[in-house]
Amino acid sequence: MMIIGVDYHPSFQTIAFLMEETGECGEQELKHSDGQAEKFYRDLKQRGISVRVGMEATGYSRWFERLLAELGFEVWMGDPAEIKAKRVKKQKFDREDARLLLRLMRENNFPQIWVPGPENRDLRQLLWHRHRLVQMRTRIMNQLQALAMNEGYRWKKKLFSEQGRVQLEKLALAPWASRRRQELLELLDRMNPTIAELTAAVEREARKRPEAVRLMTHPGVGPLTALAYVLIIGTPTRFQRGKQIGTYVGMIPSEDSSAHKQRLGHISKQGNSLLRFLLVEAAQAAARIHPDWRRRYIHLAMRRHKSIAKVAMGRRLTIRLYWMWRNGCEYSKSVEFGSYAGQLGTGHGGK
Repeated sequence: MMIIGVDYHPSFQTIAFLMEETGECGEQELKHSDGQAEKFYRDLKQRGISVRVGMEATGYSRWFERLLAELGFEVWMGDPAEIKAKRVKKQKFDREDARLLLRLMRENNFPQIWVPGPENRDLRQLLWHRHRLVQMRTRIMNQLQALAMNEGYRWKKKLFSEQGRVQLEKLALAPWASRRRQELLELLDRMNPTIAELTAAVEREARKRPEAVRLMTHPGVGPLTALAYVLIIGTPTRFQRGKQIGTYVGMIPSEDSSAHKQRLGHISKQGNSLLRFLLVEAAQAAARIHPDWRRRYIHLAMRRHKSIAKVAMGRRLTIRLYWMWRNGCEYSKSVEFGSYAGQLGTGHGGK
């Protein structure tokens, strides 16, 4: 068995390795562009050496992970924050980082994290692609609103109705403003069918998963939020209690307390930004259509601020969905579960 600690960079990687049987060890830098890294690992496979690779979770490493999976090598993915906390020396450079990863694996102290499968990651690309296109469409629509308002018309949502579209096209604009209006409308016409197609694909994928269908029974939760929650959380057994979900998504306040003085800041935002955005949007939708959620939201907004209330309701929804998933029940029965999904005054402990 060869144990390899990999300090990964987009263009190269620095490794520290150890052969357990012979005690042979060494360090090496492998470049990616010229195939040096791929050749190194394929040579190990041809020699019949079992390999365990440890690396920090990072971006731009999908091809490397696919290569190791193809070769049948064991891959340990580590939590960067915990690995950083285990660094003793106040020295950080590539070789030292690779040595640290190797040492943690040898000491059986490597902080492994859950890694989604290839299908999961591909479906996340569907969610991100739709999300980015919707953001682009919103910017286009805002620009068209600005053109209309500069001419003294403030039609808001009516601008994008059939009648509003006709009125917008009839506006007498200067040459370059007219060209801008025309090209923005053309972009909008091309993006709408694409977004509708992606939305239909998201709905189909959500319907295939019983856990996503179950989450969609909650007020305000649609196929997009349910599918994103299932893909990004992975499995509820990863978490022992609901509070850990709020921490994982990054919806808890940062804290810098000391000497009996509590100092709370903004939310940590350490989790998946897409899921956090969707949960807050879904919580606002729930507050619009469900009396109990609307009452709780108004109460929080009066005490604090609307932005704080929105995030607080998003965190409440995050925990509620966790208990629905973990207990395998739809929304109508989820209110009977523990303190984080229950109602005021229940025997399970109220908030």
